[in-house]
Amino acid sequence: MLAAGVGGQSERLPGHRRKMAVESRVTQEEIKKEPEKPIDREKTCPLLLRVFTTNNGRHHRMDEFSRGNVPSSELQIYTWMDATLKELTSLVKEVYPEARKKGTHFNFAIVFTDIKRPGYRVKEIGSTMSGRKGTDDAMTLQSQKFQIGDYLDIAITPPNRAPPPSGRMRPY
Repeated sequence: MLAAGVGGQSERLPGHRRKMAVESRVTQEEIKKEPEKPIDREKTCPLLLRVFTTNNGRHHRMDEFSRGNVPSSELQIYTWMDATLKELTSLVKEVYPEARKKGTHFNFAIVFTDIKRPGYRVKEIGSTMSGRKGTDDAMTLQSQKFQIGDYLDIAITPPNRAPPPSGRMRPY
């Protein structure tokens, strides 16, 4: 057994083996640079992605997902974990022709079950824009720790309307 010593050093107590503590030195950048495993879309079954959209530039309130309810603006998309935000944007634009206008802004968030308390939490993951290349275009669901069963909430802002300021999530 070990006892903590001065300066984080460990001491060996009589009659016990010495154990070493290993500290991870992996940085967030190294984790992000780790290549994703490619998904063979011919051999891998797609997942059902439940997508909820708004066209007012704001995400849905979390209480709209409570007690087994979901917002009425649901799209069901069969896709894979390596789907990019740009790919998902294209699928949404197929359903909503008004979102095809150049300059339309799409802000993506994952809505997931909160394991610490009842209800849902939200995590904004990135944004795309119709007709423009962006830094988040190649971001994948997998890279953002999306789990099967999570929802995707997309706040769509028409062109010439500024998206709401950061912190767009409305409280409960």
